[in-house]
Amino acid sequence: MNVHPLALGLAAVLLAIAGPALAQSDAGPSGNFPGLSAAPYPGTLTLAVDLTDAPRKIFRVQETIPVAQPGPMTLYYPKWIPGEHSPSGPLGNMVGLMIRGNGQRIAWRRDLRDMYAVHLEVPAGVSTLDVRFQFLSPTGGGEFGQSVSATPRLVDLEWNQVLVYPAGHYARSYTVAPGVTLPAGWKYGTALDTASASGGTIAFKPVPLNQLVDSPLIAGEYFKSVDLDPGARVPVHLDIVADGAKNLALGDQQLGNFRALVQQAYKTFGTHHYNHYTFLLTLSDNTGHFGLEHHQSSDDRLGADYLTDAQSRLLGADLLPHEYTHSWNGKFRRPRDLWTPDFNTVPEQDDLLWVYEGLTQYYGDVLAARSGLWNPKQYREMLAGTLANMVARPGRQWRPLQDTADEASILYYVPGGWANWRRQVDFYPEGELLWLDVDTRIRELSHGRKSLDDFARAFFGIHPDSDVTVTYTFDDIVKALNDVAPYDWAAFLRQRLDYVGDQLPEMDGVTRSGWKLAYSDTPDSYQKAIEAQRHVINLMYGAGMAVSAKTGKLDDVLWDGPAFKAGLAPGMQILAVDGRQFSAQVLRDAVSDAARSQQPIDLLVKNLEYVSTVRIDYHGGLRYPVLERIKGTPDRLDAIVRALR
Repeated sequence: MNVHPLALGLAAVLLAIAGPALAQSDAGPSGNFPGLSAAPYPGTLTLAVDLTDAPRKIFRVQETIPVAQPGPMTLYYPKWIPGEHSPSGPLGNMVGLMIRGNGQRIAWRRDLRDMYAVHLEVPAGVSTLDVRFQFLSPTGGGEFGQSVSATPRLVDLEWNQVLVYPAGHYARSYTVAPGVTLPAGWKYGTALDTASASGGTIAFKPVPLNQLVDSPLIAGEYFKSVDLDPGARVPVHLDIVADGAKNLALGDQQLGNFRALVQQAYKTFGTHHYNHYTFLLTLSDNTGHFGLEHHQSSDDRLGADYLTDAQSRLLGADLLPHEYTHSWNGKFRRPRDLWTPDFNTVPEQDDLLWVYEGLTQYYGDVLAARSGLWNPKQYREMLAGTLANMVARPGRQWRPLQDTADEASILYYVPGGWANWRRQVDFYPEGELLWLDVDTRIRELSHGRKSLDDFARAFFGIHPDSDVTVTYTFDDIVKALNDVAPYDWAAFLRQRLDYVGDQLPEMDGVTRSGWKLAYSDTPDSYQKAIEAQRHVINLMYGAGMAVSAKTGKLDDVLWDGPAFKAGLAPGMQILAVDGRQFSAQVLRDAVSDAARSQQPIDLLVKNLEYVSTVRIDYHGGLRYPVLERIKGTPDRLDAIVRALR
């Protein structure tokens, strides 16, 4: 077969530097996992990834795997991806698999029960397998690693997509010497330590397999690295890659806010558990937009104008604080059943995602405010939107919050239509409200002397500088809360997690904070940004539908709301409103006019190839969520978002 010469060159470099493993991060607990050994795997795997064809979304992989003896062997492609909470490894994008020993091709066959495993027979006299394949980076759609990760100007590399590993050992037991070859002139950022670099070929120091998967890489033609904690013993950097030079512009105020984020996190959690940290920020309108946590870095992907457009900054302000918080909650401390010894044999169990993600959502947003990425008013506008969305969740009548976590591995990938009745990954937004409820209750019980910050420092501030994962259970959460403020926290949490009905059980936390949900006919800056940036007309809190401002297509319809009762459903398209051709303004005007009339709103609607008239009998006008102060009560929300001294 034809072999790319750059891949061969890098593989030789990696073989030369492969040596003893570095200190193993994320060691995690030991447990009884039949068929898995915690003993070190003999020898070092080398992994050379040629990214010079990344503009065509082709990653070329050459891997060497030592083998101790001839006989049956199983190789895994990573299936359960940390942080994605699901068996989402993009196996369908792995192609061209060739395995050789001593230059001779070795036949393999896929396991019929586990598509992520292949079986082969190692011939006598073979001590190293030469494994080669291509990863076809996604071209569109999908979530997380299944979304676009490469353009002609940049690439985001997730190592789990470009490797296989032998069955039989904990992931921490394999030592891997990784490296990449980049297009000419591209620069890179990663939490991995560089061993050598020559031109576009970079070799990294050997690390345990679990640490490699936890250390993504970004690279591109337009790159900037910024020191977020100058002079500190433990470095923190912001590495930015973008599709254009103009997108790298970072103002002094933004830089100050990012630096404040680091200091506010230290004051909130009391310590850190990394020897360096790197925010890996990709700014592009051509890639997926999401964040994925890692212990010493975060894979953060936002639109191209995040740094240069005020509305984009407003909507994206919480992403970096959220993923940074995960270094403490999710990576250093992790729900016991979300810790697994490898990436294939033990399924993750998501039942505590209301802590892993919900508490992280809470502190990510709080840190965005404490660091100045949001001002207090913007924080309240965000919270009003979250609260209104969770109030408009009729699906709570059948699905409790707990079940949104239990079924997370499915709910991450369901369609967006009927989200309010289906319920999706609500352990993020409703989980945030749950922890606001906890925080305000602690403040109330202690008469302002204690807060959730005391819990955070006690729970996440243990073992300073250690990066060995410490797991937790529901009982551990309850005990830690009781240590801060004695109360029946088990009952408090279970009443909210298991509630089924038409109320929002966490509403008490908002009221206790000194605020209440109300509605206005005028959108605030946050709602304006949502409608402008996401091109949506949000009528969910009144007429009961969300409509694409560009096409008139219904993104969602409130179950049993006015639009639902009129016969509308997600996927239908509004062609005309009250006899006028659809536009965003025409629809808004019709909803406003109906508030002063007894006439229903007439819509000409297309459903597949069928066109019909639908009449919405709604007269409540435009409704946008706002928070209003409750007179005579303490403003605990202001205290929560105030920068720590």
